[in-house]
Amino acid sequence: MTSEHGPSAESSHILAPPAAVGVIGGGQLGRMFIQAAQRLGYEAGVLAATSDAPAAQVASWCVIGPPDHLPALRTFADRALAVTVEFENVSAPAVRWLAKRRLTRPGWRTLWITQNRLREKRFLARRAIPHAPWRPVRDDHELELAVRALGAPLILKTAASGYDGKGQVLVQSADQARTGWISLGRAPAVAEAWVDFAAELSVVVARGGNGQAVTYPVALNTHDRHILDSTLMPAPVGPIVTLEAKTLALAIAQALDTVGVLTVEFFLTAQGSLLVNEIAPRPHNSGHLTIEAAGSSQFEQQARALCGLPLGSSDLLSPAAMVNLLGDLWIRAKGTPRWAAALALDPGVSLHLYGKRTAAPGRKMGHMTVLDPDPEQALTRALAARRALIPLSI
Repeated sequence: MTSEHGPSAESSHILAPPAAVGVIGGGQLGRMFIQAAQRLGYEAGVLAATSDAPAAQVASWCVIGPPDHLPALRTFADRALAVTVEFENVSAPAVRWLAKRRLTRPGWRTLWITQNRLREKRFLARRAIPHAPWRPVRDDHELELAVRALGAPLILKTAASGYDGKGQVLVQSADQARTGWISLGRAPAVAEAWVDFAAELSVVVARGGNGQAVTYPVALNTHDRHILDSTLMPAPVGPIVTLEAKTLALAIAQALDTVGVLTVEFFLTAQGSLLVNEIAPRPHNSGHLTIEAAGSSQFEQQARALCGLPLGSSDLLSPAAMVNLLGDLWIRAKGTPRWAAALALDPGVSLHLYGKRTAAPGRKMGHMTVLDPDPEQALTRALAARRALIPLSI
């Protein structure tokens, strides 16, 4: 277990179970946080847009409303003694308002920086943290300067509200840059130089209010259509890259003074260098396998950090792999995937479904995890189980 120790004294008192804690956001990350907090004995609730949202289905209590709606926030603050978030695109002013009334982790500043790529890139640049060359794009002149400085191909990404490939476009040549930006609605954006990467990695960090921090092993990620497809942990990248990735992730968490869970995504270049791609101030899809594979899952760590409890172990009980289950599976299966066939094929498969009512292409509906002494074999088994969900005749 990798750790850093900050001040010896706790920065706040411990909020003991069965106190009421809450998460803003009703998706699968909120759902898994609630389940982890409930296992610790907390009355875990959610501020969700609808009563049938994945997190609302399992919550001990629920407030329905937008995350930046003052009446909903007031009701939520009346119920929860401590508050966290499941995604970064929450109104930072709303979180700042909450923080004056309730223990709120992560803080509004962490969210404010990481929910906007322009601010995030400036944060990395100021601290000399390695990342791809980039330029701001807020008008036609800046777009022209970006293309001239970075060349092509390059990636245009909207500054706000982008995830799973949404809000970004690949510009193959300089004469495509304007068309690409128009396709993004001419929204404020960043232009990033194309990175010839050998692998995509991530490190999940948990950090407590006393400055103690732990990292999980480095994860190796593969993507399909910019959406995470599979994760293998620990990544077969060697001790030097492993140490560098963990050190950078810890440095970012400390610089942001974040309390809770934070994930850093990296590009590993063909030359063996690490470049920070993005920061997520929350649990991450690549960390879902820690539910089965680690001493304490990323969601349990989120609850522990929120409530001032000591962090749990981030050591792996076994190497593991995870595959995502997207709505495309339901479409290809022409109905419900063959859960029984997949689980019969491999009794070691752990299935997680998120309770989403409607399957759509690219929509994350669940995931499967496999533990195996050989991480590559864990991935092979997980992929085989996913293939078994679709009838052979289709």
